Amino acid sequence: MEIYKDKNFTIDDRTEDLLSRMTIEEKIGQMLQVSYNVLDKNEYENYKNLGIGSFLHVLGSEADDIRDKAAKTRLGIPPLFGIDAIHGHALLNGATVFPSQLAMSCSFNRSLIREMGRATAREVAADGLDWTFSPVLCIARDLRWGRVDETFGEDSYVIGELGKAIIEGYECDNLIIACAKHYIAYGEATGGRDAYDCSVTERKVRDIFLPPFKKASDAGCGSVMTAYGSIDTLPLTVNKRMMREILKDEIGFEGFVVTDWENIKSLVTKQRAAKDIKEASKKAVEAGNDMSMNTHEFYNCMLELVKENQIDIKLIDDAVRRILKIKFRLKLFDGKDKIDKNIIGCSEHKKINHELSRESLVLLKNDNVLPIEKEKIKKIAVIGPNADDIRAQYGDWTYFSHPEPKKHVQPKGEYYTVLRGIKETFGEDKVLYNKGCDIFGDENYIKKAVKIAKKADAVVCVIGDCLAQNGEYRDRANLDLSGYQEELVKALVETGKKVIAVLINCKPLCISYIKEHCGAVIEMFNGGDFGGLAAAELISGKFNPSGKLSVSFPQHGAQTPCYYNQYSGWHGGQYVDLQKGNVYDFADGLSYSKFEYSNLKLSRHTVPNGGAITVSVDISNTGDMDGKEIAMLFVKDVVSSVLTPEKQLKGFEKVFIKKGETKTVTFKLKTDDLAIVTTDLKYVVESGDFEIMVGANTKEYLTETLTVL
Repeated sequence: MEIYKDKNFTIDDRTEDLLSRMTIEEKIGQMLQVSYNVLDKNEYENYKNLGIGSFLHVLGSEADDIRDKAAKTRLGIPPLFGIDAIHGHALLNGATVFPSQLAMSCSFNRSLIREMGRATAREVAADGLDWTFSPVLCIARDLRWGRVDETFGEDSYVIGELGKAIIEGYECDNLIIACAKHYIAYGEATGGRDAYDCSVTERKVRDIFLPPFKKASDAGCGSVMTAYGSIDTLPLTVNKRMMREILKDEIGFEGFVVTDWENIKSLVTKQRAAKDIKEASKKAVEAGNDMSMNTHEFYNCMLELVKENQIDIKLIDDAVRRILKIKFRLKLFDGKDKIDKNIIGCSEHKKINHELSRESLVLLKNDNVLPIEKEKIKKIAVIGPNADDIRAQYGDWTYFSHPEPKKHVQPKGEYYTVLRGIKETFGEDKVLYNKGCDIFGDENYIKKAVKIAKKADAVVCVIGDCLAQNGEYRDRANLDLSGYQEELVKALVETGKKVIAVLINCKPLCISYIKEHCGAVIEMFNGGDFGGLAAAELISGKFNPSGKLSVSFPQHGAQTPCYYNQYSGWHGGQYVDLQKGNVYDFADGLSYSKFEYSNLKLSRHTVPNGGAITVSVDISNTGDMDGKEIAMLFVKDVVSSVLTPEKQLKGFEKVFIKKGETKTVTFKLKTDDLAIVTTDLKYVVESGDFEIMVGANTKEYLTETLTVL
């Protein structure tokens, strides 16, 4: 029996045996991923018969055909099928569409996000696929960037924790592998310009952007994707220091690295870092890329480089070895476990989705307007361009937008816009509806909206942005509400009715007027299938909101970046033409209960370097409703040799507390968590005092002092 098919041998044994049998053509074939929707029919058939290593954006029976053809090649190496399952297997119409990463990050719920990852893996695997290009571990620090919606927010610690959780969910059953992306500092591009250069030092990369990828690597993440952009003018695709030396050698990443879409070609056509694709392919492999996504010329170029003895065959072997190990891990050679397609969009996954949608909502303001009791209201007006727009509610990376835009497709799965949610929650006979205005354009229906608002006891106004303002190629300079939306809200406020603003948006927008004048403000971001129902249930008091913002809201687009963990030293601490501070800050979020913090304790107030302490705090629910509270642990390095943030998150815990109950929440804090990256790129814990802060958000907390000896 051939060793690579014998399950009694280790994955390493089987990989080495198979690698020893492969020709150079077969090896390089494993290093190529092709996308079926950009090739003509003859080219596509040729790649299928070549036994290419991976295919992209293939769904259903087409994957079976490719798999069958691969089985007939000389060694029968199965392909790896990749898909952009960013918030659920959402490129498949009828699959579960979960809230976006930005939305779900507001839940601060590791276990629920882990469940979401597992549910997604099962649906992806049921469709015959093996690999999701998720999670996005980029940091949303410049809100002009078009891909803010794909991130877990602005804080490196949160991103690392939730990224680890979703990876564990994706990979726990070995049905699919995850892909941590985009490596590295991609979202930090100058001016929020997608795929542009970012001027950061290696010290800052190590301090801020690398930790989430380290957690992903430690969690066993199967792959990492190279970013489009560059750091200090060196494209990431050819950055040997970042990929081979730091990612692979230093932090010990054992999976494989795939380029982003046509990254190798872009070295020639956009970044002008190589004279042709042959040179670009050589540089990319030498830097540490193991698989080329959709630069099809890579295959022949690599063959030429080998024949001309221009590239070290050991680099090719290392790349193929990493890819084959993943294929063995997924049991692709042994007959991967079959998942019934009936699991796609199943009731179990809907239940997880509904719960995650509830916990992802953030109640930002409530002037005793909410909750609204169904029995005490006669009419409720639902108004706004996003009140009944599922495309806006889904956001990017669904079957509406990828692999190519679809304007007229109808959803097959069950979904709730806010309008449907309000109708089902309060009763259709109580609901009045008018769009009010469009997201863009001159057309508006404000007078009609005001007319129905005057007939209602309360007004739910659903505003924000739309798919055309969301994702790659869609960076924004102006973060104001577009079109006539603010005029619509003003007109509704002037009726004297209680106005409840519900925001459906891919990123924070400038909503100073909304905060000041609306009676309640609810942030959904892109809420997926159940966002509209969850919003209606929150409004009616069916559940107690617990979400908190994972990203800050600026007053003005020019105020960005406005993340909470800034350095001190800014003369004046504000712009002269703006009030100090943000509209909303990281960790802001209200409940229908009131939680009081007391009795902050450190297990010890002095600790030797290399030691650890426990931090505990009592949290009492003094309200009239059971609820969940997210406790935050921040630290401040009082004196340090390099600038450190005024406060930096080092822990969070979400805890359920019944009304009238007090619970003790405990954090473990190691001195290693207090390390800085010095100017000579060393991780050092400097002795001295640290302020330990525990509370509900960045403004309300208790403080104790810890001394590191």
